[in-house]
Amino acid sequence: MLAGMDGRDGMRAADSDRQAIAERLRAALDEGRLDLHEYDDRLQRAYAARTYADLNALVGDLPASGGTVPAPRETDEGSPVVPDGGRGLTARWLVEVWEPWLKVVGIVVAVWVFTSLAAGEMLYFWPGWVAGPWGAVVLVRTVTGLATGEPQRQAIERERRRQRRAEKRALKRERKALAAEQADANGTSGTADAIGANGTGGKAGANGAGGTAGRGPEATETSAGEQVRRPDRGELA
Repeated sequence: MLAGMDGRDGMRAADSDRQAIAERLRAALDEGRLDLHEYDDRLQRAYAARTYADLNALVGDLPASGGTVPAPRETDEGSPVVPDGGRGLTARWLVEVWEPWLKVVGIVVAVWVFTSLAAGEMLYFWPGWVAGPWGAVVLVRTVTGLATGEPQRQAIERERRRQRRAEKRALKRERKALAAEQADANGTSGTADAIGANGTGGKAGANGAGGTAGRGPEATETSAGEQVRRPDRGELA
C-alpha cells in the first residue's frame, strides 16, 4: 500500500492518480463491494483529493487487486514528475470548451478568404467581430473553470451519467429475463391444462358410448313390444 511509503502521503497527487482511484472504485462498485451512494461519495472525494494520503483513505478498506495509484517518477533533485497522462482531464475539458469557437472561427475565416479571392483584393477582416468577443468569453470561462476545478466536476458528472446508463441497461436485462421466465411458466401451465382437459373429454366420450351401447337391445325390444300391443288395443276397442 502507498501508506507504507515514507514521506509519500504528503505528496501532491496528479490527475492520473485520481483517475486510477476512480477506476478502482468503479471496479469495486461492479463487484458489489460498494453501493451506489458510497461510490458517488468516494468518487467526489477522489477528484477533490490533493495528496496521496487523501486517495489512500478512499481505498483503504478495498482489496489490493485492481487499479493502484502509480508511483511518481523523480528527477535527480528528488522532485516528483507528473506522468504523461497526468493532465488528461484538464486537456479534455479544454478541448470541449474551445472546440466550438475554433470550428466557427475557422469557417468564417474560410468564407472571408474565398470572398477576398473572388473580389481580387483583401476585404475588411470582419471575422474578427466573431472571433474577438466570443474568444474573450471563452477565455474568461477557461480561467475561472481551471481556478474552480471545473474539469474534475465534469469528470464526476460524466462518471455519474455512465453509471446511470449501466444501471438502466442492467435493469432492462433483468426485466427481459423476468418476462421470459413468466412466459415460460405460463406456457408450461397452459400445456398442462390442455392435457388435463383432453383426458377428461376422452373419458366422458367413452362413458357415453358405453352407456348407449348397453341400452341398445333393451330399447329395441321395448319398441317392438309396443308395436305388437298397439293392434290388440285397437281390436278391443
